Amino acid sequence: MATDPVCGMHVDESSTRLTSERQGRKYYFCSTTCQLQFEKPERELAGLKRALEVAWPLTVIVAIFTYVVSASYGNYLMFMLASVVQFYSGRRFYAGLLDAIRNRSSNMDTLIAIGTSAAWTYSTVVVFAPSFFPAGGIYFDTSTIIISLILTGTYMQRLAETRASSAVSALVALQPKIAHVVSGNDVVDKPIEEVAAGDVLLVKPGEKIPTDSVVLEGESSVDESMITGESMPVTKRKGDKVTGGTINSTSALRVRAEKVGEDTALAQIIRIVQDAASSKVPIQKLADKISSYFVPAVVLIGILAALGWYVLAGVSASVAMLIFVSVLIIACPCALGIATPAALLVASGRAAKNGILVKSGESLQMASRIDTVVLDKTGTLTKGKPEITDIVAMPGSRERDVLRYAAVAEMNSEHIIGRAVVGKAKASKIDMSFPKKFSYRQGVGVVAVDSGGMEIEVGNRDLFDKGQLARANERLVNLEAQGKTVLVVGVNGSIIGLIALADVLKEDSKQAIDALTHAGKQVWLITGDNEKVAGAVAGQLGITNVIARAKPQDKLSKISELQGEGRKVAMIGDGVNDAPALTKADLGIAIGAGTEVAIQAGGIILVRNSVNDAVVALELGKRTMSKIRQNLFWAFGYNIVLIPVAAGALIPFFTISVYNFLPLLAAFAMAFSSVTVVSNSLLLARFKPG
Repeated sequence: MATDPVCGMHVDESSTRLTSERQGRKYYFCSTTCQLQFEKPERELAGLKRALEVAWPLTVIVAIFTYVVSASYGNYLMFMLASVVQFYSGRRFYAGLLDAIRNRSSNMDTLIAIGTSAAWTYSTVVVFAPSFFPAGGIYFDTSTIIISLILTGTYMQRLAETRASSAVSALVALQPKIAHVVSGNDVVDKPIEEVAAGDVLLVKPGEKIPTDSVVLEGESSVDESMITGESMPVTKRKGDKVTGGTINSTSALRVRAEKVGEDTALAQIIRIVQDAASSKVPIQKLADKISSYFVPAVVLIGILAALGWYVLAGVSASVAMLIFVSVLIIACPCALGIATPAALLVASGRAAKNGILVKSGESLQMASRIDTVVLDKTGTLTKGKPEITDIVAMPGSRERDVLRYAAVAEMNSEHIIGRAVVGKAKASKIDMSFPKKFSYRQGVGVVAVDSGGMEIEVGNRDLFDKGQLARANERLVNLEAQGKTVLVVGVNGSIIGLIALADVLKEDSKQAIDALTHAGKQVWLITGDNEKVAGAVAGQLGITNVIARAKPQDKLSKISELQGEGRKVAMIGDGVNDAPALTKADLGIAIGAGTEVAIQAGGIILVRNSVNDAVVALELGKRTMSKIRQNLFWAFGYNIVLIPVAAGALIPFFTISVYNFLPLLAAFAMAFSSVTVVSNSLLLARFKPG
């Protein structure tokens, strides 16, 4: 059976007509009230407010005539006022009851409608046909106060839920409404829905970028904070990709739309956050199973308790009716239904604000249980591209000359290492000119002649003979021992220096590993790189469990071995070769800047490309599950303790006079329990990465 995403009650998909589709997913509802809350929450909230504005003034008057003013016409006036509250303010409960009958199921409205109707009907019969109930007793105050309190609790709950969904609302608000489409020499404003892939768009300074695009012209700073969580603007130039919803800060850009509509990164983020908020976690199965039998069982308990006290203890019909009403109202399982969704909604929104996308509630639950973390190296712990770490000048040479000669020789090279050398020279503002001659030596390096006729050799040790290497060999061996790639630079047959490159660690990798270790997690580094590189990286990070030269199958085997030992394993990776391991692990955590296949395989996505966010995700999972357990404990404990009280457990101690106020306390407690569960979940909004 499906579960109502609003109240958590079970719904039979085969019989219900109350359905709604959102972003390709179908949802089922137990009542029109829940459907309206899902589809048009602002309209449902406005309706609740109107119902309250009618209910409370009339309820106060009924209470005054019940407890303060005695008048001959009082009973008739209370009947009229209570009827308005019952059938206008309380009409939502009857609509829910009818929906439950049509769906051959039961919901929370069933208990409220039956309970308040019993009090209203009994009182009406006493007013117009008193001979039926000689004991008398008017309980219009009970029905009106119960309805008013429950509506108040529901209204407060809706306000709290509105706060909880603010993260999703903020993401939705990011979506631009209008795009400036370049058509020939004209610029035409079009609704964002009409923008097609391939359209050329003009984005002015201060405007939101309409959709995922690539820059064609211009250079500007782009604020990506709402997508990535990074506060610093990012410079975008021709050829760079830009994300829809981010803000163009400084200069105009012309971009070509690449992804539109539901395919954009922002739309996918919104969908992931919404799906996580409405998803279910394994811990909820117990609550769901109990809920499916809960309402019929409560009605039966109410009937048996009322008849038992009436027949066996001889209480009056009015007291029996109040026992029945109290059981139904006090047992309303609102808190049980929202215990999990409320926490997931707040947690997934909070995660999104920290640049973490959680695909499902199950991923959050698993995050709380992880005790072992397996990490890839390249692109996960490191930046994924070589950077110059050392420039060593031989006696008689300068570091700047070493870099300049190497850059001249590499200017025609398309190799990633050559590009790194040229990029470093440009960043150092070194003047360079294209070489007169250039030749590529397969597997060993390049040879070039510069504009001044100097022959330049740049490559690995195999490009040079032993005699040439003698003066640089000690430094060369030391750098290679650190797992670095070393370029030897020679000019006119003499070595003038060395340039060492490495795939350097991300700034926060050491902090992340320290945090994982401090939290008691077992950490493994499994990489396809050789032992020297793997050992050097592990040494810098303090990782003792290392596997080098690992193929994708080796990662799978190690994860299976760890799982066989009873460990709960999280895999963090970014490449195509990581996808099988991400899927095999108990929890896959994909680096957001990685490949699309890795992102699809992961249960949690780190948008900011920071492995430290994995630590945050694991901590948030722990906090979320703690909140869900607290919510379920409160919801179950509330019903376990108070149903016997409503059924008459206090009569031997306080006599039947306890029912003078118990139905009202039941209504207050029911409303209070729902608000408590939502408010407890909202505390997750205070979560800060520690």
